[in-house]
Amino acid sequence: MSGCTTDWSNVTLETFNQTLLNDTSLCTSCTCPLVLDGVQLSWVRYYPSLAGNVLFTAIFGLCLVLQLFFAIQHKTWGFLVAMTIGLLLEIIGYVGRLLLRADMFSFSWFLMYLVCLTIGPAFFSAAIYLTLSRLIIIYGRDKARFRPQIYTYVFITFDVIALVLQAVGGAVASVASAYSSLQNAGVHTMVGGLAWQVFSLALFGLLSLDLWWRVIHSPPRNEPMNRTFESLRSRRFFQPFFMIAFFFAGLFIFVRSVFRCAELSNGFGGALANDQITFMVLEGAMMVLACGLLTFFHPGLIIGRKAWAMASWKQNNRDSSSEEGSYRLSKTEH
Repeated sequence: MSGCTTDWSNVTLETFNQTLLNDTSLCTSCTCPLVLDGVQLSWVRYYPSLAGNVLFTAIFGLCLVLQLFFAIQHKTWGFLVAMTIGLLLEIIGYVGRLLLRADMFSFSWFLMYLVCLTIGPAFFSAAIYLTLSRLIIIYGRDKARFRPQIYTYVFITFDVIALVLQAVGGAVASVASAYSSLQNAGVHTMVGGLAWQVFSLALFGLLSLDLWWRVIHSPPRNEPMNRTFESLRSRRFFQPFFMIAFFFAGLFIFVRSVFRCAELSNGFGGALANDQITFMVLEGAMMVLACGLLTFFHPGLIIGRKAWAMASWKQNNRDSSSEEGSYRLSKTEH
C-alpha cells in the first residue's frame, strides 16, 4: 500500500482530475482514491491484507511441495496432476492479490487473482472425483449406484464444463472496458460456471453419502476383489476417517463455490465483492481447509501405493479374471 497521505475529503467528482476519472488505469494510489463520492475507482474498495495473502500463499506452497513428495513416493499421478494445477492457480491468484495491493488500479493484477482463484478449485474437485472411483473398487462395486468409471467420466465432464464457462467469462471480462455491458456478460458467464460447479458438487455429495450409507449398512460380498482390500478396509485410519476427510474437502469447496456465485452475481462493484473479511473466510480459509485435508489424508499415505494402483477401475477390469491369490493385498503392502 502506498505511503501517500493525500486528503480526499474535500474532493468531489466535479473537482477531481477528469482525465483520471475517465481512465482510472492511469491512476496510482497517490493520484486517485479507491472510492470518490460513492463511485468506485479501483477494482476493489479495500487494500488486500498483506499478512493474510502471504499466509495463504505460503500454505498453498507447502501443500504443493507435500503433494509432489507424496505423489512421487506413492505414484498417484492422476491425483498429482489435478492437485498441482489447482495449487499453482491458488498461489498465482494470491500473488495477484499482493500485486494488486501495490497497484489498486491495475486490471491485469485484478484479473490475475480473479480468474486463478475462480477456476482453481475445479481441479481439487477433479482430484476428489478420481479418488471416489477407487473407493468404489475398494469397498465393492455393489456399493455404488453406477460403475466407477461412470463417476469419473461424468463428474470430470461436469468439471470441464465449469472450467470452460469460467475461463470464457474471464476472457470476455478481460477484453471489455470497465463496467461495460460486455464485462457484465463476462461476469455472468463466470457465475454460470460457478453455479454449474455448485450443482455438480451437490450431486456428487449426494452420491457420496449414498455410497457411504450402503457401505456401513451392508456387508461386502464374498467375492475375490472384495477380499482383496479386506485388510485395508479394516484399518482404523482408513475407515471411516479417509472417506469423511474427502467428503468434508468437497463440502468446503461447495461452500466456497456458493459464496463465489453470490459474490460475483452483483458484479465487481457489489457489496460481497468488496468485503475482504468474507472473502478471506469463505474463499481463502475454505480452500486452505480443503487442501489441508486432501494433503494430510493423501491417498498415497492412507491407501498405499500398491492398493491405489490396484483400485484403478482399468487395472481392476484387467485383473477381474485372475486368481484371488495373485492380487490379494497383505497387511504390510499399504
